[in-house]
Amino acid sequence: MTKKASPKPVPKYRRILLKLSGEALGGEAGFGINPEAVHDMARQVKEVQELAVEVVIVVGGGNIFRGLAGSERGIERATGDYMGMLATVINALALQDALEKQNVHTRVLSAITMTQIAEPFIRRRAVRHLEKGRVVIFAAGTGNPFFSTDTAAALRANEINAEVVLKATKVDGIYDKDPKKFKDAKRYTQLTYGEALQKQLKVMDAAAFALCQDNKMSIIVFDFFKAHNLMRVVMGETIGTVVTG
Repeated sequence: MTKKASPKPVPKYRRILLKLSGEALGGEAGFGINPEAVHDMARQVKEVQELAVEVVIVVGGGNIFRGLAGSERGIERATGDYMGMLATVINALALQDALEKQNVHTRVLSAITMTQIAEPFIRRRAVRHLEKGRVVIFAAGTGNPFFSTDTAAALRANEINAEVVLKATKVDGIYDKDPKKFKDAKRYTQLTYGEALQKQLKVMDAAAFALCQDNKMSIIVFDFFKAHNLMRVVMGETIGTVVTG
């Protein structure tokens, strides 16, 4: 009697947007680009992509340059923000390189036109890449100053009809206070948008949060730096904190 093959696990989500901070690419130091950290990220993305999950990534640039920090040092704010956007392009290329080395077909789409290294952002083109099984990395934020990459993540997630925004952090969810400073900090497993606003919990910046709230886009905040956590979230396990309507 032949043994039946066990059924393949079925993911809860089929199209996700993963928001990565620039500091995450810097590893423990939090600045520059740490090749080992980037390759660890690529491995986690490959795990879920192999389950036919469509993956979109928005990456920050804080490991290289922050527009707000630059303006505090005398750089004109809009100029500083554009510099920060260019930093996200550098990070996107580093992540693309790591994914391609693991045989994951990837496309970088930039909100600032630079045809030699990235495709321009066109919504229908991005969706077509996803349908062909490619990982899509959105770079250069929204292409506008005064908007964070959190806002870019919320905007792109809604544009491409993602099912959820997965915000990768170094802590295992949202707490009522800083868990690194307070041992009695309480972690929330689930919150509504209203509760997050009332408790003044910094899930995302105000513009990003409003976009998700208005369009009923769920946000999951989780520890991306624990092995296989991305896979666990995609499979529907209770990981991190879910913010929903």
